[in-house]
Amino acid sequence: MKTIQTLLAVASLSLLAACGGQGDDAAGDAVAEQADATADAIDEQADMADAAGNEATAESLEAQADATREAGEAQEEAIDEADVVTTDATTPPPAQ
Repeated sequence: MKTIQTLLAVASLSLLAACGGQGDDAAGDAVAEQADATADAIDEQADMADAAGNEATAESLEAQADATREAGEAQEEAIDEADVVTTDATTPPPAQ
């Protein structure tokens, strides 16, 4: 699980750095999509563990998949919020 969290953190930080304050949500969406794909892979492992009769492992993996999705969503929100703040700070006020 630590490896997954580390990979998500690295991905989100690199996307945040590349974001550039464009006022769109593309960088945050990419992080959430990657987290969801990782969680889907963990869910598949949980299904295999359940099919093999190892319910405890399956439940643990399902919880890990849920945590991965939640972490991705939190990182998406943080990136989107940072993008808005950056845009607000660099965009001149409208002319009156």
